[in-house]
Amino acid sequence: MSSHAPMPPQEAADRLAIRELVDAYAHCADRRDGKGQMSLFTEDTRFLVFMDATAAEPTQELHGRESLAPVFDNLNTYRATTHFNGQSTVSIDGDRASGESYCLAHHISFGADAERTIMIASIRYLDEFVRQDGRWLFAERRLLVDWTETRPCSP
Repeated sequence: MSSHAPMPPQEAADRLAIRELVDAYAHCADRRDGKGQMSLFTEDTRFLVFMDATAAEPTQELHGRESLAPVFDNLNTYRATTHFNGQSTVSIDGDRASGESYCLAHHISFGADAERTIMIASIRYLDEFVRQDGRWLFAERRLLVDWTETRPCSP
């Protein structure tokens, strides 16, 4: 069993707020709330997607909150999604923080032949956070896909 030093109340509040930010991102994604999802980012945010987590260069790189709309809208191509957040770490330095969080993303779709499939993606997010006006936001989010699996599934 590990032991922890006492945590100052402000650090505990910051850690909780950052975890709630990560969870809000997943919640908005699954509810197709693109505007809500976009509101979790700074105006000048960077969003990088690495479809291969080992790649040196991103598959896609977006700059600015408004550029995120098509990415979040792409979730509408799926019948349903569930983003299940797992372990996370965070390091806080005043009004800035960085962290890593894990997610298993489940995407249900129907093909042209009406076959129902599920695509599961193991995702890691490498995040840079900033506190603006007392609220934690994503300043940069790197989405790294570690692996995917697609298979038929029954309701």
